[in-house]
Amino acid sequence: GKKLGYTFNNRNLHNVSLGQGQEVVAEQALDLAAKEGHWVILQNIHLVAKWLSALEKKLEQLSESSHQDFRVFISAEPAPSPESHIIPQGILENSIKITNEAPTGMQANLHRALDNFSQDTLEMCTQEKEFRSILFALCYFHAVVAERRRFGPQGWNCPYPFTTGDLTISANVLYNYLQASPKVPYDDLRYLIGEIMYGGHITDDWDRRLCKTYLEEFIKPEMLEGELLLAPGFPLPGNMDYNGYHQYIDDVLPPESPHLYGLHPNAEIGFLTQSSEKLLHTVLELQPRDSGTGEGGVGTREETVKALLEELLEKLGDEFNMAELMAKVEERTPYAVVALQECERMNVLTREIRRSLLELELGLKGELTMTSDMENLLNSLFLNMVPESWVRRSYPSTASLGPWFGNLLARITELEAWTGDFALPSTVWLGGLFNPQSMLTAIMQSTARKNKWPLDKMTLQCDVTKKSREDFAGPPREGAYVHGLFMEGARWDAQAGLIADSRLQELTPAMPVVFIRAIPADKQDTRAMYPCPLYKTRQRGPTYVWTFNLKTKDNPSKWVLAGVALLLQV
Repeated sequence: GKKLGYTFNNRNLHNVSLGQGQEVVAEQALDLAAKEGHWVILQNIHLVAKWLSALEKKLEQLSESSHQDFRVFISAEPAPSPESHIIPQGILENSIKITNEAPTGMQANLHRALDNFSQDTLEMCTQEKEFRSILFALCYFHAVVAERRRFGPQGWNCPYPFTTGDLTISANVLYNYLQASPKVPYDDLRYLIGEIMYGGHITDDWDRRLCKTYLEEFIKPEMLEGELLLAPGFPLPGNMDYNGYHQYIDDVLPPESPHLYGLHPNAEIGFLTQSSEKLLHTVLELQPRDSGTGEGGVGTREETVKALLEELLEKLGDEFNMAELMAKVEERTPYAVVALQECERMNVLTREIRRSLLELELGLKGELTMTSDMENLLNSLFLNMVPESWVRRSYPSTASLGPWFGNLLARITELEAWTGDFALPSTVWLGGLFNPQSMLTAIMQSTARKNKWPLDKMTLQCDVTKKSREDFAGPPREGAYVHGLFMEGARWDAQAGLIADSRLQELTPAMPVVFIRAIPADKQDTRAMYPCPLYKTRQRGPTYVWTFNLKTKDNPSKWVLAGVALLLQV
């Protein structure tokens, strides 16, 4: 066994970890095991994709003449997508398949987290009470960050591969620090766990803030005084033995709900709605598209698309005449520059829409040969999806074709009104811009020029008014009024002028008009404020625009855990 380079023990078990040229070793192990009736474990076969066809043939040969006790166990990491499935069909068909599914729900996740330890673990630290309390809080933290993924972008901006290794290493760090220090170093523990052990996976700054906030809520001096609630109705347990903790989870943990993660119940509604839409969209894509459905089916499909593209072309107006607009601008103020840039971007998009639709129209008439791009456009229009070539020149959006095109026409109308005299609109539709950051920067530039302030020492202040768009007759003297914002994860209480808990089934309530103005950074008041991120769509992540401070009576950490954000589109 030693000569072949794999492990062999008295249970007649050969264990080969594949990768780095171990295929020959694996084949030698299989030959020996098949002859002697041993067992072989081949680990990580996803690392040797090119060898798998040879393995399939090898197993087929050995199955005909091997010892009756010969067995082969194969393990692999799950494939990230259906296209990445590489295990040959022959191996799959002739094997008993076992998958290790991640637990679902807080109770299962918390039990699984605690299963990584034992009674011996609980007794190994000299500061036993402190160690047990913080270890249980760590298990709850691990369960929360792992299961929060199912709430989509409101849970985490990006999904992260948190593993039990992160938890066990964090427990080792906890043990080492408590053994070395008579006092619990809360700050050090939170930093190591939140910024290194778990934070090492995290790439998004807002997700890092979320991870840090969880640890600030779960690991603090109050936990040793019996005053810490890990979730509503779930206090941190006292000093128990290992089985007692498992029993405590079964007896005391409230029923599964978003409250266990600090989220509002609406988060579940939003997640389930998006999952349902995705499923229905997939079912729609599975519809037959070729001539096999019969001539009537194809005719109906092409006629539907032809009628749709004629309607789209009819509604799509002319491009903006950039030469005329440039000549009309008397002074190239920051706001005028934003308007001109938006018109240029809109021209690029509408030019592509018109070109592709006219090309497809000729193809459907038989005057042009149908290309793959035209076929893709045809399929997108039929499935009510925004075509790929339009998406590349467009703004981020999660809408289907109908609402997307309606939104496009509204954006064009808004730009036409703005470029009529290039006066700043009484309220700006921030979500109607390709690049909303440019408008926010223009507010700072305009104020900086007027007051002769250094631009790098300025910031934006966001004051939420009690009025709607119709209540404003003109723009403010400085800054801009902005409409069309929505809040997810909470709502804005216009009467109190504060962030408040969402109402059930109101997933993204509209915000009143917001007054945005530039002020010197050192004059900014951050007391009783929640730094709220603004995103272009509910996908969050890369659609981040800006951060606005919003007034709150509650601790800002409540809104961090609830995933509260402002959105430009819903």
